[in-house]
Amino acid sequence: MYLKEKELLHLSHCRGITHMALLKWLKLDHPLSVYSLNSTDLQRVFRLSDALMPHFLTDFYSIDPDAAFSRLKASNIKAISLCNENYPHLLKEIHDPPPILFCKGNTALLSSGKMISIVGTRNPTNYGTHSIKRVTDPLISAGWTVVSGLAKGIDALAHQRAIERQAPTIGVIGGGLHHFYPKENLPLFKEMTENQLVLSEHPPDTKPQKWHFPMRNRIISGLSLGTVVIQAKSKSGSLITAGTALDQGRQVFAVPGSIFDAASAGANQLIKQGAYLAEDGLDVLNDLSVQVACAEN
Repeated sequence: MYLKEKELLHLSHCRGITHMALLKWLKLDHPLSVYSLNSTDLQRVFRLSDALMPHFLTDFYSIDPDAAFSRLKASNIKAISLCNENYPHLLKEIHDPPPILFCKGNTALLSSGKMISIVGTRNPTNYGTHSIKRVTDPLISAGWTVVSGLAKGIDALAHQRAIERQAPTIGVIGGGLHHFYPKENLPLFKEMTENQLVLSEHPPDTKPQKWHFPMRNRIISGLSLGTVVIQAKSKSGSLITAGTALDQGRQVFAVPGSIFDAASAGANQLIKQGAYLAEDGLDVLNDLSVQVACAEN
């Protein structure tokens, strides 16, 4: 474990430290180690409030990063930092990449140059369920890796379809790997940690909070060349993912739905705003083929 990775792993377990604070530490042009800083310097560098500072110091001086690394290893969890050559290059390009990815499963999947995120409602209709095969199958046949959030509904269906087709799939969760949510998808989560890949930006013992889920959406879109929305209401987490994809300069696709179906209102709105209409996976492939060719050359 390199010193910089050791610092990131250590700091990520300390209360009061945000991912943006870690990114600023990484970007500072300095030769210093965090272990050479006194408490005053630590508070200044990481902009910790007086209220948070005691909690941070308690964690900073009590946590042994080598022991934390050993616990990860014992749980078959890998910590891949921005300093690591195995960190996915597309995710590194976004303006706020997670400083560390805590991964369980086949981390070789992160090297894929063809990732597509598929997201949508937690309560799909029959139309949404049938749309999954129509969208994912051509992409799977063309060697794409399916990325989603392991949530109920479209997310889980997209992962399951990839598994059925013996294709790679990556799940990005909110909270830590030791506290998976939602519980009804726990069997899918366990299968993916054994044969596919699940990752989080939070240390494994972190319990999921509501704000974790909108944040993880930037990782789902950031890993991918494009994001496909299959059914989404007018106010939906899937639209947040589509928004982060646009902010990251990635393509957004939406499967159109009935004007009488509230479950498709958000997807239809995306199309009105300029998202590519996707009737099937071939529409996605045709648009992204140029980007893939450029990346491969």
